[in-house]
Amino acid sequence: MIPTRRFGRTELAMPVLSLGGMRFQQSWTDLPAEQISAESQANLAATLDQARSRGLHHIETARHYGSSERQLGWLLSQRPDPCRILQTKVPPQEDPAAFEAELSLSFERLAVERVDLLAIHGVNLPEHLHHTLRPGGCMEVARRWQRQGRIGHVGFSTHASLELILEAIASDAFDYINLHWYFIRQDNQPALELATRHDMGVFVISPTDKGGHLHTPSPRLQELCAPLHPIVFNDLFCLSAAGIHTISVGASCPADLELHLEAVGLLDQAERLLPPVLDRLEQARREALGPRWLESWQEGLPDWSEAPGAINLPVLLWLHNLLEAWDLEGFARARYGLLGSGGHWFPGANADALDTTVSAQALDRALAGSPWREEIPPLLRRLRQRLGGAPVQRLSSAA
Repeated sequence: MIPTRRFGRTELAMPVLSLGGMRFQQSWTDLPAEQISAESQANLAATLDQARSRGLHHIETARHYGSSERQLGWLLSQRPDPCRILQTKVPPQEDPAAFEAELSLSFERLAVERVDLLAIHGVNLPEHLHHTLRPGGCMEVARRWQRQGRIGHVGFSTHASLELILEAIASDAFDYINLHWYFIRQDNQPALELATRHDMGVFVISPTDKGGHLHTPSPRLQELCAPLHPIVFNDLFCLSAAGIHTISVGASCPADLELHLEAVGLLDQAERLLPPVLDRLEQARREALGPRWLESWQEGLPDWSEAPGAINLPVLLWLHNLLEAWDLEGFARARYGLLGSGGHWFPGANADALDTTVSAQALDRALAGSPWREEIPPLLRRLRQRLGGAPVQRLSSAA
């Protein structure tokens, strides 16, 4: 069975693997009941049964995960689980009445009177935090529902800048956090440390997909992670980090659980298994990119909001690094395409506008503080040639 960890001050015994509800639903549209197929429901039922039998008692979904809540609502009462920890997420709104209406709809779809965990979904901008915490805001609605016994604990999920994440944690208003942290992206490390000091539960979201499309890993990454599958390596890496209590398994079917369960079975060997893989990955990175680049590529880069054409230089150069070091082309292409269409979930633009609406001179001025001022523009052009194409839309319709 899957071990549990104390989920911060919630005191919940949280399994180290959580069943994420983003991929097992039939549609990203909140379909009417008559359009849900028997085949889709059977697949979800089998996934729930497999998860429960292996100890994945934490189920996590969201108001804007399409048909996920409705489909779960039809099955939860049919498959009772005394250990179940149910979580959903509702985005903040300027009008707390609109937030409460969404919250009510979430409970209606799930067909429950209570959830153990509610996350304010997508605290990505300062105004989202303000709408949540201001007097009379969304948190007051959540607290009222708590007093009524309908919500156990309140946390937040985020794709925000580190600065905003730290501000939200420091408010001490939240019991737990859903955030991104995994091998290829560790910039939220200070948030992990601050959350630990505030005794918050920490739930790592999307480690397989946002962690590098590890469900379809490049041959190069597979070679470097061997004998571990990249999913197993990344799970061990996350679950061995101080302060992390659980990671999401975005299963679309029962078979998607297996590699994550394999990782849990190897947790007691992580100190032996991880170092050689980490050494190979780092060596490949240094050989591909060079120590000088690795030590200084982030210096002097403007924030996307201050760059010409809102080009997100830090993210684009990060994608370049992933491509050159470990051939994460599928992941990099998806992320590149999302820039410019991801809104506050993935802000800024890609390099498609360079040499058209964004001149080389404007980019040069923006890079005045970078030691790689001359090298970055041709690098962006090569990246555009390799990854450019049709824009990618976020799957979720959440605001």
